[in-house]
Amino acid sequence: MTLVILILGFLFGAILQYARLNKYDVISRLATLEDLAVAKAIVLAIGVGAIVLNIEIAAGLAHYHVKPFVLGGVILGGIIFGSGMAILGYCPGTLAISLGEGALDALVGIIGGLLGGLVFTLTFPGIQGLLGPNLGKVSLSGLVGGPSVLFFILLFVIAIAFIYFAFWLDQKEGKPDRKWLYSGLALALLNAFVFLGSVANRPIGASTTYPYLADYLFGFTDNAYFAKIRTPGHWELIFLGGAFLAGLIVSLIKKEFKLQLIFSNWEHYKGKTPWHRILWAFVGGFFLIFGARMAGGCTSGHILSGGMQLAVSSLTFAVFVFIGLLGTGKLFYKNAPKQ
Repeated sequence: MTLVILILGFLFGAILQYARLNKYDVISRLATLEDLAVAKAIVLAIGVGAIVLNIEIAAGLAHYHVKPFVLGGVILGGIIFGSGMAILGYCPGTLAISLGEGALDALVGIIGGLLGGLVFTLTFPGIQGLLGPNLGKVSLSGLVGGPSVLFFILLFVIAIAFIYFAFWLDQKEGKPDRKWLYSGLALALLNAFVFLGSVANRPIGASTTYPYLADYLFGFTDNAYFAKIRTPGHWELIFLGGAFLAGLIVSLIKKEFKLQLIFSNWEHYKGKTPWHRILWAFVGGFFLIFGARMAGGCTSGHILSGGMQLAVSSLTFAVFVFIGLLGTGKLFYKNAPKQ
């Protein structure tokens, strides 16, 4: 099974690499609405994936794995996660891919994320009150009473709306590149494949890796939170190992592997000072993972996987992630570009 998870992670990494959706420059420019490739791919993947996944579930080939709608955690965690994503320029999953390509700021972000995961484990008992109330596992299927004619009508209407929105964003952006389209389709199909009971019977995910690994390394395993994340954390650690290998192997084959700390968009706005990038990459990584654990998921495990299930918690999380992302992007990258 370990080999299967590694292969799935490798495919995940290769898909994102193909469209450069793992790159700091691409994700940080989303925070300033200068590059919409990540948003377009995710929105398309949700629309296409919602159709494919729900047909699988209706056929008895897969099951729902809806995240609970923990109101405070989803809202506050979404804003914090989006803020960290803007500053860091990576998501929990893309950190592993970019590290494989030689991105040193991704390594710093991972270290910050591990600390964020550890701190969340230690503070979890005291902040549970901020995370509630828990409104349950709310999704379209649950709201309409499961698969029915009404459900599939609503499913197709919502899914087509997501697909239309992706192409509308593309039209507004006006760029000829279509790699986001193929990557979005591939992400939807890969995630639907992972959901299959005969494959993994779970969604793609990444952020649980960080508290799992940090707690294990520092010996904080005798607590309720670690017991909760032990199984998914182990799975996601192997999955991200595959994503890292994709970053490494593909970049070596394409002769693009390069140890690099400062990328063009950071230099454009913030200059070339190494310690400045190191500091903010660490802070961004901390916020990214702490926010993800507050909400119970990240870009892949919550927005993409939950969105494909039309889960209210995940779609709400997505809204607040973009609020945090765009708000922080407006403030953090507001200075006049460096010449």
